[in-house]
Amino acid sequence: MRTFATYLFLLTTFLLSDTIFGQIGPNFNQRDDTYPLLGLKRAKEAYETARGDFERSKELHDKHLISSVEFEQAKNMLANAEVNYHQSLLAVLFEKQYVSVSRAVKYHAPDGSRHVRLTVDNTSGGTAEFQKLLNIEDELFKSLQPDIINNVYISLLNDDQTIISQPYEAKVDVLRWGKPQKVDFRLLEDLDAVTVSIIYGNGTQRLMKIFLQKDATVDKVAVSSEQFSQEIELGKSATFDLSLELFSGANKTYSFLVLNLPRQIGRFFKDPAGDARLSSVKFTESSHTKKAALEITLPDRPTNDVLMDIPIAFFVVVAPRDLLEKFNNPGQDNWNEEDLKKLEVGYVRLEMIPRGKGRLLVRTPQLYHAINPGESARMYIEIMNEGSHRLDNIEISADLPFNWRKDLSDEVISSLDIGEEIRVELEFIPPSDVAVGKYDIRLKISAVSNNQPVLSEDKNFTIEIQASANVFGTALLTILIVGLVAGIVVFGVRLSKK
Repeated sequence: MRTFATYLFLLTTFLLSDTIFGQIGPNFNQRDDTYPLLGLKRAKEAYETARGDFERSKELHDKHLISSVEFEQAKNMLANAEVNYHQSLLAVLFEKQYVSVSRAVKYHAPDGSRHVRLTVDNTSGGTAEFQKLLNIEDELFKSLQPDIINNVYISLLNDDQTIISQPYEAKVDVLRWGKPQKVDFRLLEDLDAVTVSIIYGNGTQRLMKIFLQKDATVDKVAVSSEQFSQEIELGKSATFDLSLELFSGANKTYSFLVLNLPRQIGRFFKDPAGDARLSSVKFTESSHTKKAALEITLPDRPTNDVLMDIPIAFFVVVAPRDLLEKFNNPGQDNWNEEDLKKLEVGYVRLEMIPRGKGRLLVRTPQLYHAINPGESARMYIEIMNEGSHRLDNIEISADLPFNWRKDLSDEVISSLDIGEEIRVELEFIPPSDVAVGKYDIRLKISAVSNNQPVLSEDKNFTIEIQASANVFGTALLTILIVGLVAGIVVFGVRLSKK
């Protein structure tokens, strides 16, 4: 009986050159390389025949019935047949070690992460089935363990050949023929098709790009949003992006629902590509992912349910139509995640924070004023907060002509609540030597609301300095005109009497 070292030597020699031994022996057939299993059967029969001949020759040699040369020939024939048999056996066992992926299922974990459950098989050509088929009972066959592949390393890659799985690389210590192994990965990048990298044996690597199956045992749509929390100004609108992925074996129609959102807030679903409004969505066999968007609009003013700076949490639910009646319970207005998990529907938790911003409205009855030298221009303005948040630190400033002065009843107003109005008296005082003409004054008003600057539209006032009237000259001119008219009248009367 050969030692294991001898078998190891034969195996190494075979791996280095499978053509050398393939051409040794009288029983070699060129088709044995094409059909290694038939070659193994031929080699086994030849080996058994040579062994029988050797045993008979040994008996005859012991009885001195044949010569030593004939005995050595039978011994050499047995050695050649044994080598040819072992070579054929190795050719079958190591014809092709093969690891294949029989199933790859993408599923949605309870924590919201995406996972892939991968099933790998040992589909090698040389297995224990050959031993049963050929009735081989050989120590070499048993020692090589043809039905086992050791140390199989598996990872998931994207199109850039970057590992996107957690763990980065999974190891299967022993992969037996007929006993597939399951490996679970968490996807670090949400994809529908991945490349599976498998390394096994003496460094053999397989790269297979496969389309991931959906878990048919689950009938729901996974919903996610990158913009799950937003600050929205009162009176404004905001859009939440929604990514939908079907995890179901049935092609159903799914409807959109919004839960726990106050009624004062407007809402509707739309197609982000064309802005068409949506109420439901249907997946096809070729498309298990879709995009949608939820647009919400806040009221102009705070309400009892929409309070400033108080977060509002709500749910977007994508449920089959046959489950819609379960959400029409008028007694349940406050849904939680446990309720939705019991219904086994797809949902995502979103959050919005109503924010307000003050708005300055400045009114004035007159922008033009005419004054005489030595006088000042007096006027007033009304400042109103018509925004949705309190105004703070309202400052009034004016760009004045050279040497002009101003006098304001309030240069800084500490705060102004929503809808509140205040009146400010203004007085602009020109210098004593001001020239006649028109002068422009620009009034600027600024404030802070919710830590944001607020500016109003500038107000431009025009002040005209009129020339002083000459009373004596005006009176003299009036007397001359009256005297001229009287002289004309007297002259006309005398002329008519003649």
